[in-house]
Amino acid sequence: MRLRSVPLGIVAGLLLVVIALTAVRSFAAPSDIPAWLQAHVGDGDGQISQVVLERARALYRKKVAQGAVRNPCYFAMDATRPGDLGNGVLGRRYYVVCEASQSFHAISSGHGGGRNLKGTVDFSNGRRCAKNFGNAMDSELTAGGAYMTREAKTSFKGYYRTGAKQDVAFQRTFIQFDGEGEAANARQRVIGGHAAQVLRGMCMRKSPNSSYADHDGLVPFGKLVDYAGGRSNGCTSWSPSDARQIISMVKDNPTTLYIYPESRDIAAVAQASAKSHSLSGTDLYWNASCLKEIGAPKFWPRKTLEPIIVQYKKDHPAAPSQPVPICKEP
Repeated sequence: MRLRSVPLGIVAGLLLVVIALTAVRSFAAPSDIPAWLQAHVGDGDGQISQVVLERARALYRKKVAQGAVRNPCYFAMDATRPGDLGNGVLGRRYYVVCEASQSFHAISSGHGGGRNLKGTVDFSNGRRCAKNFGNAMDSELTAGGAYMTREAKTSFKGYYRTGAKQDVAFQRTFIQFDGEGEAANARQRVIGGHAAQVLRGMCMRKSPNSSYADHDGLVPFGKLVDYAGGRSNGCTSWSPSDARQIISMVKDNPTTLYIYPESRDIAAVAQASAKSHSLSGTDLYWNASCLKEIGAPKFWPRKTLEPIIVQYKKDHPAAPSQPVPICKEP
C-alpha cells in the first residue's frame, strides 16, 4: 500500500497540540506533597516556601531509599528569611517535618555572621538578614545545600551562677553535620548544630572538689549568654529548649538537613537584582523583606575567599594568648 505524504504544516500543528496537552497535564497533575503538609507552605513567618520543602523532601527520600536514613523526620532551613523580626520576636525559619505522624514545626535558628577583614574585604552579615554565603574555611558563613546529621559530642564549657546563687556546670552538645557538593567540607569547617548559648567573661575559680578541676584545683567560670536572636560562626544554632528536642531526635539516628539557598540560587537572584528584575512570576525565590534589605546576595566560593583569609592572618597575626585570669569574687 502506498503511503500518502502529510503536509509538514499539519505535522507541526499536531506536534504543538501534543506538547500543549502534555504541558497542561504536567501543570494540572496534583503535587505529591500531602494536603496536611501543603497547608504549611507559604511565605509567612512559620511557613515553609515551596522550593525549600520540595528540595528537603527530595533529599530525605533519596537518603531513605539508599538506606542511609531511618529517622521518620527530616529538617530544612531557609536562610533567606529574617532571623530577627524585632521587638524580641525571632523568625521561625528552621523546620522539623515528620510526615509519618503528620507533624510540622517551625523554630528559630541563627545564620553565619561572616567576617569583616578591615581594610581587605567585608563579608559580614547583619543580625536580621544574611547577604553573604560561602563555604571557605574560617569564613563563619552559612553554606546552603545537602547535609546529614552525624555524631553528637557533649563538652564541658565551664561553670555559671544561677539567680539562686548556685554554680552550675555548663555542658553543650554539638551535632556534627556532613555535607555534600559545595558543603562537602562541613566536617573540616566543624559545621553542625548546637544550642545558642555560650559563657562570656571567663575567669578561673578555685574548686578542688570539682571533677572538672585542673591540676591546680581551678575551674573555668563565666556568665551564661543566650544568643538565639544573634548570629553564629556558620553553624546552625537553636534556642536551648529546641536544641534539646532536636538533639534527642537525631542522637544515634541520623537524618537529613537541607539548607536553602545554594550558590546557584544566589547567583540567579543576584543577576535578577542587578537588572532590577522582580522575582515575582519567576522560578526564583528569596524572602522579599530580606532581599529589599540586602539589595543582592553574594556567594563567596572557597577558592576565592580562602586565600584572602589566609593572607589576612599572615598580615594580622593574632596576639599571643593570655592565661585566663583568676576570678575576683569567690
